Amino acid sequence: MLQLSNSLLNKSILSLRTGSPIATITGAIINPDSLKIEGFYCQDRFDKSTLVLLYQDIRDMLPQGYVVNDHDVLVEPDDLIRLKEVMELEFDLIGKPVVTVSKDKVGKVSDFATETETMFIQKIYVAQSMLKSLTGGSLSIDRGQINEITPRRIIINDLLKNAPVAAPATAA
Repeated sequence: MLQLSNSLLNKSILSLRTGSPIATITGAIINPDSLKIEGFYCQDRFDKSTLVLLYQDIRDMLPQGYVVNDHDVLVEPDDLIRLKEVMELEFDLIGKPVVTVSKDKVGKVSDFATETETMFIQKIYVAQSMLKSLTGGSLSIDRGQINEITPRRIIINDLLKNAPVAAPATAA
């Protein structure tokens, strides 16, 4: 099921063992190479420290929050050796400029949709400039249309221009 970014963040982390909230999600750890959410930064409910919840430790997603086995699944960011490089990038999709391969400016990322089973980002939503948004609205870009992701921008395949569509010929 696809979930928008704001429905993934600011949620409670619930312990199956105690049946109560143990932390709150504060941000996502996004791998720009694969467009996958590797985990979430969270604030511990008890000592207010910043910890990390890996996506594979989530047992279930409820409207109230994420269900995990226990507080033990939350780890210090320094303990995650494999994710160290990804966390150091501090990659964030929201607000990233989007351009086409032919260098046409499209807009900025306003939101993204994530497949909750795999945590892969499937779509990005681009807010266009005021002039373009009056005529064309916002854009939904599928992950297959993304050509390259750099630290400064997202490069997508060229968009189809508004070309007149010829009516099909009718048989006489």
